[in-house]
Amino acid sequence: SSVKDEAVDKSTFKKCNQIAFYRRQKLLHPGKSLYRALLDSVTLSDDNVKFQIIHEENKVLLQVEISEIEGNIFRLKIDEPSPLRARYKVPDVLTKEPTTQRLFISQKEAGILVLSSVHEDYRLQVTANPFQIELQSKGETVLSMNSNGLLYFEHLQAPPSDRKPKADTKEAASDSSKEKQEDLGLWQEKFGSFLDIKAHGPSSVGMDFSLHGFDHVYGIPQHTETLLLKNTSDGDAYRLYNLDIFGHKIHDKIGIYGSVPLLLAHRPNRTSGIFWLNSSETLVDITTKAVAEHMPSGSAAEAAKQRAVPLTDVRWMSESGIIDVFRLMGPTACDIFKQFAQLTGTQALPPLFSLGYHQCRWNYEDEQDVKAVDAGFDEHDIPYDVIWLDIEHTDGKRYFTWDKKKFQNPRKMQEHLSKKKRKLVVIVDPHIKVDPMYTLYSQAKDKGYFVKDRNGQDFEGICWPGSSCYLDFTNPKVRKWYADQFAFKTYK
Repeated sequence: SSVKDEAVDKSTFKKCNQIAFYRRQKLLHPGKSLYRALLDSVTLSDDNVKFQIIHEENKVLLQVEISEIEGNIFRLKIDEPSPLRARYKVPDVLTKEPTTQRLFISQKEAGILVLSSVHEDYRLQVTANPFQIELQSKGETVLSMNSNGLLYFEHLQAPPSDRKPKADTKEAASDSSKEKQEDLGLWQEKFGSFLDIKAHGPSSVGMDFSLHGFDHVYGIPQHTETLLLKNTSDGDAYRLYNLDIFGHKIHDKIGIYGSVPLLLAHRPNRTSGIFWLNSSETLVDITTKAVAEHMPSGSAAEAAKQRAVPLTDVRWMSESGIIDVFRLMGPTACDIFKQFAQLTGTQALPPLFSLGYHQCRWNYEDEQDVKAVDAGFDEHDIPYDVIWLDIEHTDGKRYFTWDKKKFQNPRKMQEHLSKKKRKLVVIVDPHIKVDPMYTLYSQAKDKGYFVKDRNGQDFEGICWPGSSCYLDFTNPKVRKWYADQFAFKTYK
């Protein structure tokens, strides 16, 4: 078969139906939500409005928190009020705790709670049974949440072995129920030869959002798909899960190198955004349809007239964490990017030299190779500013080192490039070769800076250097220590 067909071996990567939490969430179909809001529990503070919701079948309570953030942003958080252990909340992404504006209760009666904003254009309507929230701008519903009843929240539970058996339960579960447990991957799931043990059990969350009047949605990069997001009702959802797929098949919803859980809905007079703050594996389902809307008018004959209005439903499903979502109200596309930057920070200005042409490939073999490529650009009068070296420049794939045979004088080579106002970039990967004689490895091991497995041992995985350990960049101390490795006195 042709090389094109062999771009990526799909069996290496999960399809949606091979992801256990996705299978579990998809068992919940659109319909009446099983959650009911307890409006007697409402409390109001300068920062937020809080109330509880209850699941009608399993009777588990969840805490809902709604706040308005300066600049047309509304935040919704849903968490367990007293979980078995703290659920994961994403650190480091928000540049600071956002500045909130006070919300006011403008109506509370007969199962409806209406919150209004200082900014009079906006109001939130909370319906108690079934629980749903509508976000209205100037009387028009722009976004509704849980209107398809797909709010999903797996509360943390003790492992099956820790549970006290009820007096009337049978001695052993039937085989079919055991198979079903395995199929749902609650405590462990298999993929190929890999067994993923869920030490703390299932903790998946999900929710649906309806974007009224929108049939153009964009965002949630990175995928090798069209800019305009497609309906996923015919197959795979968009997957937010970082994978190093070197041969991309186009028009595929599999994740590639990065994930940004920001979705934009756009129409001529308004742009809205949903920022789903969750760093666990996430799948996004999108369904766009036209719904009939009666035209307001005088006579009965005219009232029968209908117009088709677009509606896009977006369903977010994540493997763990809490529901923490920001509704960016725009109203323009430019406002959306300002709002996102206000929450997550602005882009650093790139250094001037980096805006020029970069010459990069895997791989330049040695100093002679670098000099020959550099001379070739001059010979053909092609401007370039930066040349890159890939993994082969190192001593046996140990980053922050040089292959002493191939690169005998890296400093001199850099000075040669520098005379022509050119710079050198070398690759530094985050996997560290397991080798006690390698200073970087032994230092990180002694300091306990590597990601651990569930038994508390340093996790080892296979990458370019062979057996490798991975630095835990969620730890600020690790980030500081790692940044220090780039100092010229440490790394010539």
